Amino acid sequence: MPAPLPSRITVLAGGVGGARFLSAVRAWARIHSPSTRITAVANTGDDMWHVGLRITPDLDSIMYALAGVNDTVRGWGRVGESERVSAELREWGAGWPWFTLGDLDLGAHIARSAWLREGVPLSSIVPRLTSRWDLGVELLPATDDEVETWVRIDDPESGAARTVHFQEWWTRYRAKVVTHGFERRGLAGSSPAAGVLDAIENADVVLLAPSNPVVSIGTILDIPGIHAALQATPAPVVGVSPIIGGAVVRGMADACLDVIGVPTSAAAVARLLGARGGAVDAVADTAHPVHEAGARGVLDAWLVDEVDADAVAGLEAEGIRSAAVPLWLRDEPTGVQLVSDALALAAG
Repeated sequence: MPAPLPSRITVLAGGVGGARFLSAVRAWARIHSPSTRITAVANTGDDMWHVGLRITPDLDSIMYALAGVNDTVRGWGRVGESERVSAELREWGAGWPWFTLGDLDLGAHIARSAWLREGVPLSSIVPRLTSRWDLGVELLPATDDEVETWVRIDDPESGAARTVHFQEWWTRYRAKVVTHGFERRGLAGSSPAAGVLDAIENADVVLLAPSNPVVSIGTILDIPGIHAALQATPAPVVGVSPIIGGAVVRGMADACLDVIGVPTSAAAVARLLGARGGAVDAVADTAHPVHEAGARGVLDAWLVDEVDADAVAGLEAEGIRSAAVPLWLRDEPTGVQLVSDALALAAG
């Protein structure tokens, strides 16, 4: 007898990769189980204040993609954008000349920042912003607190050590500077946003999207309480590798893995996250509490691409149920099949 279809799926996601995977989960539900409730817990570690506005890159990328208004050519922002305001900011020397905000995108940032200054928590602001579209997914920030990722580097011009916001490291320097580690500012005093723990504890399946394992999935796991909730949930926790054949699917996850001393491979990322109930090894960057020596893992199962099939046996031996399937999200059918494979592995 086939396993019953899940009534509630929770996905931990970040950035464009997470948005594409969530689109696939939604497509699967519309075809196979329209009553299934999908909740996305999105990374907020890339967030920042910029020219007086609170910017939430991953939340916005997911919102725009699910709404069908994202710019698929550039890979970020709204389709049909203009950039007149950013051009004016550059003329006045305000903000970062290498960090462009589209005019349509600014509407979301202005509304969000105004509500935050009125005392409205981010988890209440997100549904205000998303209500104009039928996303088919409940979108939650990982935390209402300001937890920002900063990066310790050597300045490429002076050679002096300094710390820059993740967006400067990522967007301005393209992660191509001498880098010593990551910092999670505000992490210790943070807590999961409203609805996050419920979404994990009461899910039928928890999926980890093929997002950056260090600064997206890793940041979500580091919010106090989320790691413990993943270990305690009765739902199977299944991850999808963001690495195919030793290369990143998109973005610069390889640069982040290199900083913390982890090889760019599907098996290494699975071991970084660890088998649920099994200890994970310490890594070079101890700014990630979930990765400290003696910490417990979060994975029940892990999907790798067919080119990485030779990793399956080793991961299975370490307590991570694994399967090799096509991971490339080329179109809706391949995405739906990937989600079907993930759910089949969960049921197994």
